[in-house]
Amino acid sequence: MPGRESADRKQVTQGRWASLLLTPSLVLLAIVIIYPVVNAIIMSFQKDSGLDPATGFFVEGGPAGFDNYTHWLLQQCNGQPCPPGTLGAQFWDSFGVTFFFAAVTVALETVLGFWMAIIMARSFRGRSAVRAAVLVPWAIPTAVTAKLWFFIFAFEGIANKLFGAQILWTGSEWPAKWAIIIADVWKTTPFMALLILAGLQLIPDEVYEAAKVDGASTWQRFTQITLPLVKPALMVAILFRVLDALRMYDLPAIMTGGANGTSTLSILVVQQIRQGFNTAAALSTITFLVIFIVAFIFVRFLGANAVAAASTGGKK
Repeated sequence: MPGRESADRKQVTQGRWASLLLTPSLVLLAIVIIYPVVNAIIMSFQKDSGLDPATGFFVEGGPAGFDNYTHWLLQQCNGQPCPPGTLGAQFWDSFGVTFFFAAVTVALETVLGFWMAIIMARSFRGRSAVRAAVLVPWAIPTAVTAKLWFFIFAFEGIANKLFGAQILWTGSEWPAKWAIIIADVWKTTPFMALLILAGLQLIPDEVYEAAKVDGASTWQRFTQITLPLVKPALMVAILFRVLDALRMYDLPAIMTGGANGTSTLSILVVQQIRQGFNTAAALSTITFLVIFIVAFIFVRFLGANAVAAASTGGKK
């Protein structure tokens, strides 16, 4: 049939044009993303240049096998346990701190973000101004936010003046951790609220009106309508924030310098770069794999199920 042949020819032409137009972007992404990742993996299997502790001579490096990885994962330095205080001995501590920050901050931001999104989804005078004001903390650069909260939590800062306390917020372990958590929650809760708000606005008002007619309470409408229908957007928001929190660097680096039990994996990578690029590349690869595994778990076991559940509910 002439019409069908013409349509097939047009589709093939469009496919070729799409491939042609996408090629520059794919090449650029390969240069910017794939090449650094591959190069970092190659570097992670090389020794750092420096003085050989056995001979005292300078060596260029050479193949290292998995020594750089055992240096971090098994905390071994030259085949022996790394001395306390060295970077190699700090890996699992930084690993735990990173996941502690991610778990606590994301949990608080999800609850507060959901609450803010519900408020912003309502119709009231000045709603646009409220939405704009809520996004201000998120728009501020992280370095500026860190310095702002550093002064707030200073010994003579607003926090101690407000509560009449004398707490060394950035000078002792748990106050330092909570200072970083408060700063991170203040900055990134608007991001969570924005994504959750987008999901709330997709829920038709007729659904709530029908539930009211059926006698559903406010709690029942929230648990049986709002949560199930906003779950896909909520999972995406949580995924983005978890991945971002696992890469946390600016806030602890500026507020505490990674001291007092606030050193994250990203801070450890930067500190190791000053001592050896190849060992730092191994730590970067480990961090990348950890974040990839977390993202895979979210997408495979949380995100996909949420989308499937939403699709099934829509068909019904």
